[in-house]
Amino acid sequence: MINLNNLKPGIRYLEDMREVAWDKQWMKTAPNLELYYIYRDIAENQVDWMKIIKNDLRYDTTILTPHKLGKEFNKTIGHDHPLVPGTTITYPELYEVKEGKAIFLLQDSDNEIIKDIIAIKAEENDKIIVPPNYEHLIINIGKKPLKICNWICRRFASNIYKPFRARKGFCYYALKGFFGIKWIKNENYQSIPSLKFEKPNYFYNFNLSKHQPIYSLINNIKKLDFLKNPQNYQWT
Repeated sequence: MINLNNLKPGIRYLEDMREVAWDKQWMKTAPNLELYYIYRDIAENQVDWMKIIKNDLRYDTTILTPHKLGKEFNKTIGHDHPLVPGTTITYPELYEVKEGKAIFLLQDSDNEIIKDIIAIKAEENDKIIVPPNYEHLIINIGKKPLKICNWICRRFASNIYKPFRARKGFCYYALKGFFGIKWIKNENYQSIPSLKFEKPNYFYNFNLSKHQPIYSLINNIKKLDFLKNPQNYQWT
């Protein structure tokens, strides 16, 4: 168990969401709330941390507050990963929900045209693999903080945010409705297909376990090679 109490997180504020939030009217007078906290490049101990670095990986934890963005559920800004050098696919990512209720929104886009859009509802202990070429964001649909962790390759410096800021977010917004989630299309995209719903814990034959915390892969770290070399694996 990693103790986060003595670690300083990166903080995303409401002001950081101004370009991608749906409820612009609410944003005009809302206080600059702390929306989520990012603890990057962490480990349970120094030995684990050195092993993670040696294997070109990174382990992170993110905590989203249960604040609402007006009528919209709290969410991450959303991002993409760069291409693996010498290939036409991006780096994937492995997530786990530690506490709370989430929706992972994954979209495959070509500029303003969305080729595929997937929503995956996940709760405690559920795992999500974001496959290559899918942009992704995380939504807190619960009444309590949402705590998630992830493994990712450390060979690239930063995520890609700019395209989604320019289009005012992903192609769907998740609003709180009378009977759950009300999905609203983002009209800044030229073509938006119907939202598909999938279940978590689909591992693309990578022999992972939904019953074990993903941090335990530190003891079998070769299983995470697909995060570094996705071009060597089948993604169907």
